[in-house]
Amino acid sequence: MKPIEIEDIDKLPGIRIRENDTFCFRCHPEVECFNQCCRNLNLFLYPYDVLRLKQSLGLSSDEFLDRHVDIVMRPANFFPDVLLRMAENTEKTCPFLIESGCSVYPDRPDTCRTFPVEQGMLYDADRKKDTPVHFFRPPDFCQGQYEKKEWTLPAWIRDQEAERHHQLTIRWAGLKRLFQNDPWGFEGPQGPKAKMAFMATYNIDRYRDFVFQSSFLKRYKVKSEILKKLKTDDVQLLKFGFEWVNVFIWGMRSKDIRPR
Repeated sequence: MKPIEIEDIDKLPGIRIRENDTFCFRCHPEVECFNQCCRNLNLFLYPYDVLRLKQSLGLSSDEFLDRHVDIVMRPANFFPDVLLRMAENTEKTCPFLIESGCSVYPDRPDTCRTFPVEQGMLYDADRKKDTPVHFFRPPDFCQGQYEKKEWTLPAWIRDQEAERHHQLTIRWAGLKRLFQNDPWGFEGPQGPKAKMAFMATYNIDRYRDFVFQSSFLKRYKVKSEILKKLKTDDVQLLKFGFEWVNVFIWGMRSKDIRPR
């Protein structure tokens, strides 16, 4: 989910969609372009995407990241982006694409889930507030945009079961935006602190081991009822990881995580 400055919003491609606006779209095997959008993608994966996909595939976080992810550091950014690695074939298809469609469809990433709607975060620097914004932006070859099925944005999000993805992606976007500034100092973005922040957000299995098997609980006070949830609930652990990065990297206060 891209951070967008207010002055740039009218320069972006696509048609901005507000809550009560409508658009037409339907994707199904009978359209000529079926599955064509699943090729040669720069598909960003957010932390909840990785969590859902690794669960769907029965992989550990380490296994999923090793097999299916490219980690890149873009200029003027201080936290890496995580991209889905395309298959090694001539068309560079999504690794989860099969003849009948998406093999991980119930757990597909947020970006796939809301296609052909793209989303970003509009940041108001004066109010220090993030607001989600959405654009209808199908590729030129997409025939689904000419179907007669009409949607509002809330109806589309409900239909695609995207509510939980959106909630966690928005939370992640607020944290990720902080890394437009350099918190690492002389260590750099490959140093120990940076690796721990990445672990807490993208490697949920290793982060759980870190919380419960290292000296973490000697250094941070966490309520027992929260710890009980963190032992088995990956979503709660992911939210906790976001909160801990705010505390650990940015020195923010938290009612749930208190340095001892």
